Amino acid sequence: MLQTGLIPNAHNDLVTDAAYDFYGLRLATCSLDQRIKVWQLDERSGSWSVEDDWKAHDAAVTKVSWAHPEFGTVLASASFDRTVKVWEQVPATDADSPQANGGAGPSSGSRWVERAMLVDAKGTVHFGLKLAMISSDNYLRVYECLEQPSLTTWQLAEEVDILSLPATSPLSGSLSQTADGGWCISWCKDRYWGEVIATGCGISGVVKSPVAVAAARNLLTLDPSPPLSGEGTTKASPAADGDAPTPFAITSVAWAPSCGRSYHLIATGGRDGHVRIWRARPPTSSDEQDGEDEAEGGRWAASVVGDFDDHKSGVGRVEWNITGTILSSAGNDGRIRLWKVTAGSVWRPAGHISVEQAEEPDVDMDDHVVED
Repeated sequence: MLQTGLIPNAHNDLVTDAAYDFYGLRLATCSLDQRIKVWQLDERSGSWSVEDDWKAHDAAVTKVSWAHPEFGTVLASASFDRTVKVWEQVPATDADSPQANGGAGPSSGSRWVERAMLVDAKGTVHFGLKLAMISSDNYLRVYECLEQPSLTTWQLAEEVDILSLPATSPLSGSLSQTADGGWCISWCKDRYWGEVIATGCGISGVVKSPVAVAAARNLLTLDPSPPLSGEGTTKASPAADGDAPTPFAITSVAWAPSCGRSYHLIATGGRDGHVRIWRARPPTSSDEQDGEDEAEGGRWAASVVGDFDDHKSGVGRVEWNITGTILSSAGNDGRIRLWKVTAGSVWRPAGHISVEQAEEPDVDMDDHVVED
């Protein structure tokens, strides 16, 4: 049974992003009103109350992301003012901070202090010891914190033009209109394979996964259009012969926690209304021992294991649960839909939530399945 909660009038304008902390007990939201709010869950009543609220940027705030708790209580935010800021929660009595910006809640006994501001570009954010952003100039930038305790000094470690990376689709290297484009980013949760990032930009409908170190090397391309050759990608929905692929933006990408699997799951959502689940397999140990190079056998491979168009409209966000077994997607149809793997590694719809809690006819799930 799906249970929902409602925070009415959370902001004075459109809410652009929401992110739970590591424990799922706090929620950070941002909005076109330029403010960030941090909410605390009352586990007994199930209600949310504002813990902190402050004006964070000089334009709409588009993305917020929590750091892992091992680095303290830290948030990163991105905005249309072309800055990314790093915030740290400190006791309200700490008046020694030199930063002018920050905020405090009415009863939290703490305040959020701006520790760093990165001005190279606007974009989506993932934060840890390193912070990555993708912006409308189609550049992936990776920053490294040089002074971890203070969080004040950051160095640009990598900068790469995503559109310049090789891909199989003729559209993926050429189309990047800002008005219709989508920019999204997600880190690989398994550190064994290095700092790998899934990145989408423009209206190519393609996701590329470069290595954050020496990022000009592209490990994997997720391209739902018919490939130019038989290698590298698997098409999700074949086009009729002679039909040109319709360009669309990938608006969200999410790399699932691996949890010991021998493969990776990557979910994408786009303005074509499709939620796609990709299975990505890294090179096997035998490939590495045989010395096969990337152009031959020791390469990543991906295939589509789920392709759903139930939203019938643009998909704004996809997100995995903590074990990577359930995927949620939010679309312009006003619904959050859940997808779950069943016996035989077949992905099926698992339910939906809408603000109106409208009744929807039962879905024949067999019509919406791509078998492995």
